Amino acid sequence: MRFLIVLMVLLPMLLAGCTSTSDSNGSATEPTGNTNDTATIPSPNAPEGGKAAAPDAVDSQPSTVFYEIFVRSFADSNGDGIGDFKGLISKLDYLNDGNPETDSDLGIGGIWLMPINPSPSYHGYDVTNYRDIHPDYGTMDDFRTFLNEAHKRGIKVIMDLVVNHTSKEHPWFTEAAADPNSPYRDWYVWAEEQGRKVSGTSAAGSGNPWHNLNGSHYLGIFWEGMPDLNLDNPEVRNEMIKTGQFWLEQGVDGFRLDAAKHIYEDLLTDKSQETTNKNVAWWQEFRSGLNEVKPDAYLVGEIWDPSAALISSYLDRALDSGFNFSLAETILSSVKNEKDANIPYTLERTHKLYSEKSGGSFVDATFLTNHDQNRVMTQLEGDVPHAKMAASLLLTLPGNPFIYYGEEIGMFGAKPDELIREPMRWTPDDSEGQTTWEPAVNNAGIQGLSVSEQTGDPTSLLSHYRQLIRMRNEIPALKDGAIQEYATDQPGITAFVRLTEEQAVLVAHNLTGHELTVSLDPNQADGKSFTKLLAQTSEGAILSRNTLTLPAYSTAILE
Repeated sequence: MRFLIVLMVLLPMLLAGCTSTSDSNGSATEPTGNTNDTATIPSPNAPEGGKAAAPDAVDSQPSTVFYEIFVRSFADSNGDGIGDFKGLISKLDYLNDGNPETDSDLGIGGIWLMPINPSPSYHGYDVTNYRDIHPDYGTMDDFRTFLNEAHKRGIKVIMDLVVNHTSKEHPWFTEAAADPNSPYRDWYVWAEEQGRKVSGTSAAGSGNPWHNLNGSHYLGIFWEGMPDLNLDNPEVRNEMIKTGQFWLEQGVDGFRLDAAKHIYEDLLTDKSQETTNKNVAWWQEFRSGLNEVKPDAYLVGEIWDPSAALISSYLDRALDSGFNFSLAETILSSVKNEKDANIPYTLERTHKLYSEKSGGSFVDATFLTNHDQNRVMTQLEGDVPHAKMAASLLLTLPGNPFIYYGEEIGMFGAKPDELIREPMRWTPDDSEGQTTWEPAVNNAGIQGLSVSEQTGDPTSLLSHYRQLIRMRNEIPALKDGAIQEYATDQPGITAFVRLTEEQAVLVAHNLTGHELTVSLDPNQADGKSFTKLLAQTSEGAILSRNTLTLPAYSTAILE
């Protein structure tokens, strides 16, 4: 019966947008329609090598708050206008000063670095050398120093790894294109040599994925500057595993895996469970190789897909997490409309499916927006209370929350991609490491839109993020607990229980601009009673017996 319920709930789920299509500017768009509605729900049996959680067990998700950084835009140490690792090191205390007693830092516990390898493009998603640092960002020694300083503060570091394709300027490709007899020729996909038709539509949404060069056609599903690697070639697979091992040996803690579902999904006609299984088999092989160096390496995949069932496939002895694009869209819609969107109901059932597929080892990867999407504040039309509520939802839900740099101060940005990757705003006068590689079209000259202006202001968005992350870090059930739905009679309130084996807390969000009162039902949440007001985001929450009063745009945590 439970399986049928999961089937009915999860098949209609849609995810917003997709990684993808990179044009010469590295922009990423992909059809948002559900092109895989017929995906079958995986077997609920425990995966080989894993153990399914007991039906009534608390399947907790130990979590870390991650912060996504585009090094080029973050902090400049030498005045060339381009962010670098020395600049990033100088800002680590802003992210986490290593002292849990202070409240002047953001309090994050992890960093995701967008591509840091040499590349001809500003964004770096077309790599020319997988085992070096982009010279704009510094040296390998600078990178190692950054890792050491981050680890001193208790910050984990994961880096973008682009396995699907290289740059057209990578030496492997230039040699392969120039000489059909090159040993690197089969490292890429050539239509004439593999008997492939030079037609079809890219699964990444960029039109025909075949590109003419020297009388042959090579596959590049994102654009012609990013030729796809041939992962059917065992030498290529081995090279990518060795690359992953190399970076783990330098000290990184894991990887964000770009375009994780596109390793073998080339054309729209390739979308099938069979292709997914082939992708998953590769990531299982990759995981196995990384285990030789660092068994606890964290792997989070960009699986921008409308099917929760498909995403669950990647959690079987392959990835730890897949980014929850569907949740991101739902959170922003919910706060904008000031209406509950049944997020806990959906997550509780989705997590059961993911737990069954992963043997209880998955961690959700939640976020609001990333480097491929219009920024939160732009989508919310500059509404700070709505932005605060989006942060409140994100940072009280299970999993590893990812914050896109500048989100915590309300930076604006809409495509093209350069304009959603603008320089981080440290001060209003472009001092203190401000990068200038890209003009701040969306974020210059706006009063209050900088770290220095918001620091010390208890009503600022930055202070709200700092407060929420501290609450999350200090309350075990909020940081690591599972989720259980908690229905109320108020459409403007989203409530849910977070629980570990030792603690249960009730989280209640008032999404509206007016005070709301809600009756707590002692028959919900397996009969748990919540009698103590543990924390709140704004003064004025009142708990009286079974009645909770919440001020406008506020969150309360009850124990």
